[in-house]
Order: sequence, then C-alpha cells, then structure tokens
Amino acid sequence: MPLPIDVAFHDDPAHLPAFAAAVEARAPGSGVFVTEASHDPFVGLALATTTTSRIRLGTSVALAFARTPMATAYSAYDVHRLSGGRLVLGLGSQIKPHITRRYSMPWSRPAARMTEYVAALRAIFTSWQTGERLDFRGDFYSHTLMPPLFDPGPLGYDAPPIWLAGVGPRMVETAGRVADGFIGHPLVSRAYLGDELLPRLAAGRGPVPDRGFTLSLMAITAVGRTEEEVTDAVSAARRQIGFYASTPAYRPVLDHHGWGDLHEEAHRATLTGRWDDLPAMVDDEVLAAFAVQGDPASVRAQVQERFGGLADRVTLSLPHTAGPDVPLEVLAAGASTQG
Repeated sequence: MPLPIDVAFHDDPAHLPAFAAAVEARAPGSGVFVTEASHDPFVGLALATTTTSRIRLGTSVALAFARTPMATAYSAYDVHRLSGGRLVLGLGSQIKPHITRRYSMPWSRPAARMTEYVAALRAIFTSWQTGERLDFRGDFYSHTLMPPLFDPGPLGYDAPPIWLAGVGPRMVETAGRVADGFIGHPLVSRAYLGDELLPRLAAGRGPVPDRGFTLSLMAITAVGRTEEEVTDAVSAARRQIGFYASTPAYRPVLDHHGWGDLHEEAHRATLTGRWDDLPAMVDDEVLAAFAVQGDPASVRAQVQERFGGLADRVTLSLPHTAGPDVPLEVLAAGASTQG
C-alpha cells in the first residue's frame, strides 16, 4: 500500500481555503499541515474548515512553549469542532532563542516541560469532555480553574490527537512515550531515521506499546511541472536546508553524515547576516540526502522509495516560495488511505 502523502502549507492564511479544497479534490485521504512561522496556524486551519469535509487538518507544528497549555487547548478544540473532528494537534518546542527572545516565554528542561505540557492538555480536554473538575498541578504548569462560563463543553467525539515533533534524543523519546504520533523534522535522511530516530522512538514507547501511534515524516520537496519550475524549487530547497544546517540543534543530523563543517560554515554566515550565502553551501550530495526533487511523478516515487516501510505518512515540506500554486499532481489522484 503506498504511503499516504500530506502537504505542508507555509503561505498566507487567505490562500489556505482554496488550497485545502484543491488538496481534498485531488486526494481526499490526504491532509494539509500548517506551519507556524510568520502566521498563526490555527487561523488558517479555521478558514480551511469552511472549504473541506474529508481531509485531515493539522499543525506541523504549533509552538507549544510560545503558549500556555490552556491557550493551545482553546485554539485546538475550536478548530477540531469546526472541522468535525479532523484536527491533528502537532506540537514542537522550537529552540531557546525564539521562545525567550521572540515570544518572551520561559525555557527550561524542554523534554520534561513537553511531557507535562501534553499531560496538561489532556487534563483540560478531559475536563471539557466529561465535566470532571480541572485540577492539574505540575512543575511548569498548573490549571485548577474552569468555571462553566469558560468551559466549551463536550465535542461528541474524541479530542484532537497530539503529535510531537523532535530532533534531539530526549524529545524523540518523549514523543514515543507520551504522544499519539511523531512528526519528523524536514532535515532527515533515511540513514539518520533508521540509525537514530526509530530506535529512540522505540525506547520511548517501550517493549509493549499500549496505544496506537502514527509516525509522520517530512520530506523537503523541490517539485515542478517544468524544468524551470524545478530549478527554482531546488534553489529554495537549498536555502531551506542551509537554514536548518546553520542551527546548532540540528547539527547531530549533519554529524551523522560527516557534514559537521557545513554547520560551522552556515552558522558563521547567519551570525554575520549573510543569509543569502546559505544556498550555495548546500552541494548536490547534501541536497540528495535531505530532499526529493523533480516532476510530480518522480517526487511521488522518491518519497515511496525513501520512506516506504519506515513511516505511516509523509508530509511534503515544500519550498516557502511555492505559494498556493504547488503542483498537486504530486499527490496520487483519489488517494484515500487514512493513518
């Protein structure tokens, strides 16, 4: 059975309703996952509920530590209700400078904090679904007040599943232990996946997993209908890989391949504001390890070859410049497998 393929969306939320409708028309078993970069993902997903009825809608990812669990719970619960139960709540930690300097929120012990964050979300959802008194007390978060006026009430179906993103070993193990699914970072190769990520997830889940679990991976994707479009998409993919390569948190992925020098070079460039130099640092070997490229049929085949047998789903991480006009032929027509 071919892997179900989802699509990441990075563009203006105003474009998301039409984009999501086009995805549903092409592949009703697919999904659209919205990133959190320059826009709030829940706003776009709320809009997408007005034009779709079948595809799953998700955050990939919403930044957990930029919000309290209560704030995240309200946004996720509302989108889940509006969509009729189709939301996947994908959460990530981001890195310390963004949380402390961009969002002015606390940072400490991210794996332990995320463990408690997920527990707090589930306590809140349970209170709303069952009417049970909210009494969550942890080391990082406490939620002990829920007057009837502020309780949105039960949904009539399960609360949103929670998927966690992770790169470092502790966060990956945390995802395996406490989440309903794992979202792989786009900077991933088949080798790193098999040697590092899957064993860590297995360690977190334990020898006898007691719940269902979805392994969703992301693939940096340079796709186009014409040679010119592919060339432009490849340039954007090199920029995306170069950005990730400059980030210290992602260095272990590069070290796994013996490319630690790329991190050093890219990191120095960002410290001096030379962002435009990043694409040229990503050679063809690095590009091939972390990205799939070509026309839609070729990309679809590469995704199946790279992640088949390892993942439950794959999300195409398209270049940020793709906008709403990405060639959706990359999704198999009529695909309907749910994972």
